[in-house]
Amino acid sequence: MSETFRGEYYQKVDSKARVLIPAAFRRVLDAGDTRTPDSPRTRMVIVYGGKHRQHCDCYSMAGADALAQLVEYIPLGSKDRTRAERDLITRSATVEVDDDGRIVLPAPVREKLGLTPEMIKDGIESVLAGTKERFGLWRADTYRAVQQDDDDDDEGEDVLTVVGRYTKPNLRLVNNADAG
Repeated sequence: MSETFRGEYYQKVDSKARVLIPAAFRRVLDAGDTRTPDSPRTRMVIVYGGKHRQHCDCYSMAGADALAQLVEYIPLGSKDRTRAERDLITRSATVEVDDDGRIVLPAPVREKLGLTPEMIKDGIESVLAGTKERFGLWRADTYRAVQQDDDDDDEGEDVLTVVGRYTKPNLRLVNNADAG
């Protein structure tokens, strides 16, 4: 349960379109990938499909396999299956984490994020935002704008109240007082 993607990390995209993956995220990626002599480095999958998305979703290899299994539940040949295969499987890229903990952003990912060569040359900032089983890869300015819009739409309701609507009655958070 503790091997999840959590937190927000602001990282510069260097002049070679590389981004540093935070150590905490690398541990999750390592745990979700079986290394072989053919694949000695940790790999991850970046999903860049979906025309209305402003970011990419990043998965460990195990996470990408689990996502592919979910797609298999959709009836073969259906419009939903075709769309899911296109946007979640086909429009994805498998990348390796180098020895320094960086990945190179493939051209379709750079295009999805709206990263121009000039922006990369000038040192644009990205955000890696954990969402438990995956993390979002964003251009920092887009991320900030979307987060501000989301914060404005919360209608003043405490998020734990929202979580409570979807939680089984016998499941609750455990704090230090409950553990003893």
